[in-house]
Amino acid sequence: MGPNGEQVGIVRVEDALRLAAEADLDLVEVAPMARPPVAKLMDYGKFKYEAAMKAREARKNQINTVIKEIKLRPKIDAHDYGTKKGHVERFLKGGDKVKVTIMFRGREQSRPELGYRLLQRLAEDVAELGNVESEPKQDGRNMVMVIGPTRKKTAVRQEKKRDAERAAAPATEADPAPQDEAPENEPAASAAGEQE
Repeated sequence: MGPNGEQVGIVRVEDALRLAAEADLDLVEVAPMARPPVAKLMDYGKFKYEAAMKAREARKNQINTVIKEIKLRPKIDAHDYGTKKGHVERFLKGGDKVKVTIMFRGREQSRPELGYRLLQRLAEDVAELGNVESEPKQDGRNMVMVIGPTRKKTAVRQEKKRDAERAAAPATEADPAPQDEAPENEPAASAAGEQE
């Protein structure tokens, strides 16, 4: 194949190398298993650079699913529960999954229904932000439940980007010029009048 993708046909290797040298390009074998093997005239350095740039863009746009973890105890105080619930809400708003773990100790292990009720209560409290992906299940001394966000991380990221652009737009507008202040002599004159 030629440098612009045109078909050249079957050419001896020596002739193909001579054509590549004349065009100041590289002869690259693109299909070695074909009969006869297919080679192309191209700038191999440029080809590798463009491939690396495409791979970098793909990695940049890739979104990693993150699972955040919150640990609770069955006998949690109301204020502590509110704090933990706030963390779960923040994670779900950010588009992350949340793994909620209840840790049982000692005699608490004989009352798994306390942990189950606590997890159900948490799931109901954050129902508008996420839904239960994995129902509560006992895992040794722990009970685990996974809550997934209702909004995808890409949507959250795009919304943050739009908000940042909106916040930057008013800052770039020209601020009105400050009003001319009163001349400095007038306050001094009125102060002199008060002293007399």
